[in-house]
Amino acid sequence: MDIVRVQTQDGSIHYGCEVGDAVFCLQGELYGSFSQGAELLDPVRRLAPVEPTAIYAIGLNYREHAAEMKSELPEYPVVFMKSTSSVLDPECPIALPRYLHSDQVDYECELAVVIGKTCKNVAVEEALDYVLGYTCANDVSARDWQKAHGGGQWVKGKSFDTFCPLGPVLVTADRIPNPQILPIRTILNGEIRQESYTGDMIFTVAELIAFLSGSTTLLPGTVILTGTPPGVGVAANPQRFLKPGDEVAIEISGIGILRNPVVAEG
Repeated sequence: MDIVRVQTQDGSIHYGCEVGDAVFCLQGELYGSFSQGAELLDPVRRLAPVEPTAIYAIGLNYREHAAEMKSELPEYPVVFMKSTSSVLDPECPIALPRYLHSDQVDYECELAVVIGKTCKNVAVEEALDYVLGYTCANDVSARDWQKAHGGGQWVKGKSFDTFCPLGPVLVTADRIPNPQILPIRTILNGEIRQESYTGDMIFTVAELIAFLSGSTTLLPGTVILTGTPPGVGVAANPQRFLKPGDEVAIEISGIGILRNPVVAEG
């Protein structure tokens, strides 16, 4: 099922099931039992498909990306968090920070995993049973604030407003039984900048869920960004950071394309 979250003419927000060009209401509870309803919705705006309760993200989780960054393969997942206020809807603009200025804002295509039920101390073999579904994500990153101005932590450089685009749909886990075979890429102004597949991950989706849930409760609605493949702007020669007027598209086969324009913060 392709789940969407939309705003309708009267300003109300609904979860729906997208079938072709039609959006039907979703009956039941997103983090429980749900089904496709009969009522047709009339969306005027597509929103991020979930409102995360938390956002965990993984650094250096593709072998080729670790190589381009000249980093050793990590023994354990490199974990950081992004603010839930950084979530951005499809087609809405990524805002380059100007109050806390950055001219080093980068793109990172990522497979996002949405946890569907409370889990803690989950075994790798059972981890995928806790997944509600998958969507596209862009782990937008201000490299200067990530590396030089963040006090040794990545959170600030990863958590500016608009730095976590999600969408366009949430594909339920039954539609993607193996998340390690998905082609993934970033297209910047029509040019492919990143292109790989999720099989290059150092730690699989199941291993990440098992690790993150160790002695830690993951609530329904937790979003896990699973790392980015090679081709990021900071590693390019010359470096290529986002600038006003750009358009970034994140594409994952079986999920869709997440598009966002780029503007300067007002």
